[in-house]
Amino acid sequence: MIHFPVILSAPSGGGKTTIARRLLATRRDLGYSVSCTTRTPRAGEVDGKDYHFLTLDEFEARREAGEFAEWARVHGNMYGTLKSEVQRVLDGGQHVIMDIDVQGAKAFHEAFPSSVLVFVLPPSANVLRDRLAARSTEGPEILALRLRNARDELRAIADYHYVVVNEDLDRAVAQVASIIDAESARRERLRALEEQVADLIAEIERGLDGVPAAAH
Repeated sequence: MIHFPVILSAPSGGGKTTIARRLLATRRDLGYSVSCTTRTPRAGEVDGKDYHFLTLDEFEARREAGEFAEWARVHGNMYGTLKSEVQRVLDGGQHVIMDIDVQGAKAFHEAFPSSVLVFVLPPSANVLRDRLAARSTEGPEILALRLRNARDELRAIADYHYVVVNEDLDRAVAQVASIIDAESARRERLRALEEQVADLIAEIERGLDGVPAAAH
């Protein structure tokens, strides 16, 4: 099987990160690409495990060299996904699952065209607002900003291969798992398929030797 990246996108509060973590905890065929960041490590974080912690100069040098599949500035810090890190997981025999915003997903798909893009949709605007309000501590201005961003991100849904409505978390996780299973069985992702089919045909033909033509 040819392994591939699985990208989950959603508005803030859509649940993409939770779904990715649940799948990583339950599926051995999934791996995680360690991202790069210029922010300082938090207590307990380990370089190379939680993030690759880079200086701003190191990050910019790698960006200029085209080493990132996608990158973004978030709250004053730089974050990015190294192409080499993604390839490491794929070469190790696992699919890569990541939660990336809409802009990052577009750039990532350009770097890895075999990627499967899944948009995680909130069941309603009211549910999304409630989720954002429950997690936000910055006040109504930030809530309004997140809602405007959500509106803009929803307009990119046509760029995605699949849509999963996250009304029930268990069901949403199961649906993404089903997408991964279905994509794994796609003809173009199966290694040496032509040879396997040719062997089957040859075996059938050998079994037909000596059988009367009328019975074929």
